Amino acid sequence: MSEPGKPQQQHQQHPIGLYLKVWLLLFVLSTLSYLVDYFHFQGLTRWSLIVVLMLLKAGFIVAVFMHMAWERLALICAILLPPLALLVLVGLMASEANHTLLSRLLFFK
Repeated sequence: MSEPGKPQQQHQQHPIGLYLKVWLLLFVLSTLSYLVDYFHFQGLTRWSLIVVLMLLKAGFIVAVFMHMAWERLALICAILLPPLALLVLVGLMASEANHTLLSRLLFFK
């Protein structure tokens, strides 16, 4: 029993079934990733499937095994917003590079 006036610490226990279900889901998603190569998907379809499956697996790992699903919004934003900002900046740089290449091809023939 705790002392009067002293806040109690509560520890949250997550059921083992949740971890086993997520682990099984990660196994299924990994199998689907390998099947993309096994069935010889090509081009945009292949890379789209690989990236989507990769992001799903990473999301489940971060949410459940790194306990992000139960964290405060401030901590989630501190961890997830910087990589998201980097992805946006990389997209902007790729767009600018494409524009520069097209203008060079057009004007320096």
